[in-house]
Amino acid sequence: MKLLFDQNLPRSLVERLADLFPASAHVREAGLAQADDIAIWEHAKAAGFVIVSNDSDFQQRSLLHGAPPKVVWLRVGNCPTSRIEQLLRDRSVELHTFEADPAQSLLIVS
Repeated sequence: MKLLFDQNLPRSLVERLADLFPASAHVREAGLAQADDIAIWEHAKAAGFVIVSNDSDFQQRSLLHGAPPKVVWLRVGNCPTSRIEQLLRDRSVELHTFEADPAQSLLIVS
């Protein structure tokens, strides 16, 4: 499972979660630091990423267009990187199940 972390999330999550989600990336690493949501969406779709964001824009796009790509919407507000990391670690089985289910396009994590 490859996660693509949106601009609003720390880049350090890629390294911190590499043991569970290898080949993940941050939009900056993908050359999309200044890209709009459509460009990020298309990149994720073409490269097989699941978008992870705490911004409702991708949630709305997911509801409108469906997958691919799939979207994980973090509903955690402003919190430390360690809290986001732990949340994704604690829900890693659910995340992998979500990715494997062709009927799902959006997972809300809070």
